[in-house]
Amino acid sequence: MQRNAIILALLASTAVILPAQAEMNFNRIATFAVAENLPADADKATETSSEIIARSADGKTLIYSDSPLGGVGFVDISDAAAPKAGGAVMLDGEPTSVGVVGQKAIAAVNTSKSFTEPSGNLVVIDMAAKTAEASCALGGQPDSVAISADGRFLAVAIENERDEDLNDGVIPQMPAGDLKVFTLTDGMPDCDSMKTVSLAGLAEIAPSDPEPEFVDFNDAGEIVVTLQENNHIAVVSAESGAVVNHFAAGSIDLKQIDTLDNGAIDFDQAAANVKREPDAVKWLDNDRFVTANEGDYEGGSRSFTIFSKTGEVLFDSGNDLEFRAAAAGHYPDKRSDAKGTEPEGLEVATFGDQRYIFVALERASLIAVYRDTGGAPEFVQVLPSGIGPEGLVAIPERNLLVTANEADLIEDGGARSHVMVYELSEGKAAYPTIESAMDENGAPFGWGALSGLVADPEEPGTLYAVSDSFYGNQPAIFTIDATQTPARITKMTVVTRNGAAAQKLDLEGIANDGKGGFWLASEGRTNRLTPHALFRVDAKGEIKQEIALPAELLAVEQRFGMEGVTVVGEGDDQMLVMAIQREWKDDPKGQVKLVGYKPASKEWAAVRYPLDAAEKGWVGLSEITAHDGKLYIVERDNQIGSSAKIKKLYSVSLDGFAPAALDADLPLVEKTLERDLLPEMKAATNGYVVDKIEGFAIDANGTAYFVTDNDGVDDSSGETIFVNMGKLSATH
Repeated sequence: MQRNAIILALLASTAVILPAQAEMNFNRIATFAVAENLPADADKATETSSEIIARSADGKTLIYSDSPLGGVGFVDISDAAAPKAGGAVMLDGEPTSVGVVGQKAIAAVNTSKSFTEPSGNLVVIDMAAKTAEASCALGGQPDSVAISADGRFLAVAIENERDEDLNDGVIPQMPAGDLKVFTLTDGMPDCDSMKTVSLAGLAEIAPSDPEPEFVDFNDAGEIVVTLQENNHIAVVSAESGAVVNHFAAGSIDLKQIDTLDNGAIDFDQAAANVKREPDAVKWLDNDRFVTANEGDYEGGSRSFTIFSKTGEVLFDSGNDLEFRAAAAGHYPDKRSDAKGTEPEGLEVATFGDQRYIFVALERASLIAVYRDTGGAPEFVQVLPSGIGPEGLVAIPERNLLVTANEADLIEDGGARSHVMVYELSEGKAAYPTIESAMDENGAPFGWGALSGLVADPEEPGTLYAVSDSFYGNQPAIFTIDATQTPARITKMTVVTRNGAAAQKLDLEGIANDGKGGFWLASEGRTNRLTPHALFRVDAKGEIKQEIALPAELLAVEQRFGMEGVTVVGEGDDQMLVMAIQREWKDDPKGQVKLVGYKPASKEWAAVRYPLDAAEKGWVGLSEITAHDGKLYIVERDNQIGSSAKIKKLYSVSLDGFAPAALDADLPLVEKTLERDLLPEMKAATNGYVVDKIEGFAIDANGTAYFVTDNDGVDDSSGETIFVNMGKLSATH
């Protein structure tokens, strides 16, 4: 007994002196806009895209397929935190995938004349010289390529994709796809060694028309290949070309998901017998692999699945990816009636003694990271990505993960395609900066498009935000605990009219009403029958008062209306002050209105506010907050990335602030720069600068915060940046 006590005491003392295991997380350290790889004489507005991405043997160069450009691009990541353009090699056709062996990059290139005459080549590229050296005819339209770890074999999924406009896209549509296997010598494929592996007759769905999608090798020389449209998986021996095993990918019953594209996120629906229809596949070891179940025309289980190579389902994530995306504000409600977050890309890699699974969520623009435990994977974190992440590649010896994000929205003035670099290091995850708690049903509060912010008048660190018209069927006030990191949405209060969710609201501003409720500013849009109006709601969100803009303002209205509301004064002198985003018809160019309304007297008045000049696009106001004798105003341009120049916090003194009657000459106020917010936006997550700072508040302790609007993940990366700015007086 005494001996045991001594041993326990020794163990306890040893535990005290051993260092605690450091917290390890992936954080983004750099972004690279692939348009920087355009040739010098090319139009900078040329569409370009990073899709499938690979790494050089030394881990210092990235190679990605660029279908719109018709080539492969290179990125120098010798300094991972400062990627540099490495140029592009143009190819004769549409590259669909790329892999690397030794000093050679091997691209699969689609040269098809039509769906019924598919063709393609395997093109070898010297990475040092950046020249195409040789090619092998594939006899069909390629999709994915993979190279065995020992460099002996290369596999190509010949999809021969269907025409989605023919017969509603239903298969079979000939010619059928198959699998090609090559032997490699010093990084060069031997064209004469090509084995054609028929995958016809395996699947229950359209057995005559297999459409292979993705391939991967294990260390035993076996190839796993997904047949996405056929909802089937095959395992093939690279050596012999024989099909070792095959089985249906199966289906799943999903509960607590959102299946309605209706401007509301409600995880109270279900879907039965949903086919997985896997896209990407990666081996976890020689006996297990994981699939990303993106779905196609009949399925999409919104999950990832771990299979044994004999076909046993070892794990399925169910609705977990949906919940993780929603908690981070990345749930794509417009895809609810389709395939939700759409898990598409995968990477599996071992960092130190930990094996990770990385799942790219195409529609959520998010990477979900899990730790492989041998059983049920353990969730680690989510990573913000560019729009439409598709390709991923790990560089474990440098503690790096890289994503390729395919969407290029240059035609719409949106984000370009980006390659993003993340590093595994000690410390906390930088993203998300704000996330949701769970509701009473164990689902996250659905949130996004945060467009207005106000602080609780008494409780430091407690804030309230509203979401805009993107969630038109679920207008809400979110309670935020900003004392936590990340900030946490702890409550969701739906704005109601006569007990039902209020309609025709575009909430852009929120202010305390002094009675436990709120004033809400709704930005009007006459052509959509959305009125310009102020609403007073009680603590439960029920509308108690509605105030329309007066006729004098409505006569000169434009689309871009109230973008914030705040309260100044007390009693009968209490005034609501609203920021109008852009010039209305009667405003001089470069000036906008700050509109005042006194609830006691029902008087309207206004001043004019001078805008900064835009270098590109337009400049407008997006928030207004009264604090300590000043009106704090967020002024921004509508630009993103390197084009973003104006994301600023100005102030207007309330000393002498005297709005004039609407039919009088409106005085022009003077503004003072309080803070350039661009540096904080860039530093928040090391991403490109997003467009919209739309919320700003100062709490009861004088701590300032701002938050961005992520547009409901619609043609947006979905990133929401929530920043604790500290006390303004300490930095100005």
